[in-house]
Amino acid sequence: MISVRNAKITDAKRLVEIYDYYVKNTAITFEYETPSVSEFEDRMREIMARYPYMVIEKDGEILGYSYAHEFKGRKAYDWSVEMTIYLDVNAKKQGLGRTLYEAMEKALKEMGILNLYSCIGIPEKEDEHLDFNSKLFHGHMGYRLVGTFYNCGYKFDTWYHMIWMEKMIGEHKCAQPDIVSYRY
Repeated sequence: MISVRNAKITDAKRLVEIYDYYVKNTAITFEYETPSVSEFEDRMREIMARYPYMVIEKDGEILGYSYAHEFKGRKAYDWSVEMTIYLDVNAKKQGLGRTLYEAMEKALKEMGILNLYSCIGIPEKEDEHLDFNSKLFHGHMGYRLVGTFYNCGYKFDTWYHMIWMEKMIGEHKCAQPDIVSYRY
């Protein structure tokens, strides 16, 4: 059985286990060292103060997580968030990412969020550390390419590009109501 729920701080150890693979083996994240569980908990608390942080489980085992966080630190950007998603390396191609992102989008829309952004590492050509799967996934989820930064991330002795993709999920009004913080 597959279910999506709000993350709990006590999930941090499992989420670090999932993230560790990406830090050590991929250029999906440009982080060089896996954060400690304590540091990860602090990151979770900061995000959860305002935005949704969700996990997806299959038969009670956490197989992925997603969260939204502040896009930019200015009031005018309140209606925009940056999205992040990670799945256990052995849990891909099962529809879990779609299910998780759909739950996130529903929660964000209820908050009054209008714009979703994703910052994605892209290789010049696919290699053992980075492919085009994240770009393709976001495209399937309705995101469109809005910008490319060339040779901006260096990992595994290779320069990687970064793209920004966006998806609009709400109506942009002249008198836009304020967003509300996510309720856990």
